[in-house]
Amino acid sequence: MSDFLSDLEWRGLLADCTDLDGLRKRLATGSPITVYCGFDPTGDSLHVGHLMGQLTLARFQRAGHHVIALAGGATGMVGDPSGRSSERNLLTREQLAHNIACIKGQLSRLLDFTATANPARLVDNADWIAPFSFLEFLRDVGKHFSLNVMLAKDSVKSRMEGDGGISYTEFSYQLLQAYDFYHLKKTFGCELQIGGSDQWGNFTAGTDLIRKKLGHDATAWGWTFPLITKSDGTKFGKTASGAVWLDPKQTSPYRLYQFFVNTEDAKVCEYLRKFTFLSRAEIERLEAAHAANPGAREAHRALAREVTTLVHGADALTGALKASEILFGGSLEGVTEAIFNDVVGEVPTKDLERAKLDGGGASIVDLIVHAGLENSKGAARKALEAGGVYLNNIRIPDHTRAVTTADLLFGKHLLLRKGKKSYAVLTAK
Repeated sequence: MSDFLSDLEWRGLLADCTDLDGLRKRLATGSPITVYCGFDPTGDSLHVGHLMGQLTLARFQRAGHHVIALAGGATGMVGDPSGRSSERNLLTREQLAHNIACIKGQLSRLLDFTATANPARLVDNADWIAPFSFLEFLRDVGKHFSLNVMLAKDSVKSRMEGDGGISYTEFSYQLLQAYDFYHLKKTFGCELQIGGSDQWGNFTAGTDLIRKKLGHDATAWGWTFPLITKSDGTKFGKTASGAVWLDPKQTSPYRLYQFFVNTEDAKVCEYLRKFTFLSRAEIERLEAAHAANPGAREAHRALAREVTTLVHGADALTGALKASEILFGGSLEGVTEAIFNDVVGEVPTKDLERAKLDGGGASIVDLIVHAGLENSKGAARKALEAGGVYLNNIRIPDHTRAVTTADLLFGKHLLLRKGKKSYAVLTAK
């Protein structure tokens, strides 16, 4: 077990621990430990920022430990102030139930809920928090917390110093999360809570509550991993078009692959350690290759392959790679409509009257202008004569070429390209 803990540290997955020496001794006993990580279901999909928690849980499960994924059906109704500068929107119980059902499918990609020896467990804290009356919670939980200590938590202090302050609702969040840890300790023997470094105040609240209610010899640890940021300090998992989601309907496997293959050079080796299950030897080989020739992007491709496969599966990776090939001029042979739809979502798309393709068809020159690849017919003819125009990734050198319905992909799309990178899709309607 010491090798397991050392591997987590080598991967950069330790920011802080409430008692690292004590945890080392506990793991050295060889007896499996029960560990949990919480996910507030504020949406119907997790995003790549949540992968750290999921992957770290999966590392514990693969090492033979018992893991619990906690969906915050109760805490999600309150909102965690950690890392926030404003109040979260409050969700209904029905919205949260829907979100939890969606998220379980995503968790199942990384956690094994059917393992014989140590199946993962998904729990909803609404099951034990919702039955509490307000007076019972104040008496049984609130009495164990000092207001001075609660006010000193960084997540609370930062909000109180801001213009918007903090509501009593979000101020109480740390009590709810502390009670979660206590409940899981009492019910399942859970001894370890893991999460991002912004959760430190909530973790220490939980370990304190466990010892106050179960005795000072009760074992409980909090382990935080560093929050992932870009080199400029901005939040990881955001793009110009929004968050990178784990739901393939919200972020396609192609876009997920592209997000990771375009990782900045300064971060790619760090992400290989944190977001993949590749061995230390293989990662160190990739790090050496990257240092020697970063332009080859071997480390970037390995990272994107591994993450896409983990999140969406091998078939989705194949589709993402094929879509990438298409947008670099690759053949369309064997491409499915689903794969091509990923391409459609990545390039400018315009409608085209299907009737224009009937009979003798439409002029390729007219289509280039209609697609916006050139501003005039004269410029379109010159591009064609120079050999720089492609229809469905096949070069079209003849400016007199007519395009008919026979050229449509899947009966509705035309893929036009000028040069190496200027793409457009025309959709016949």
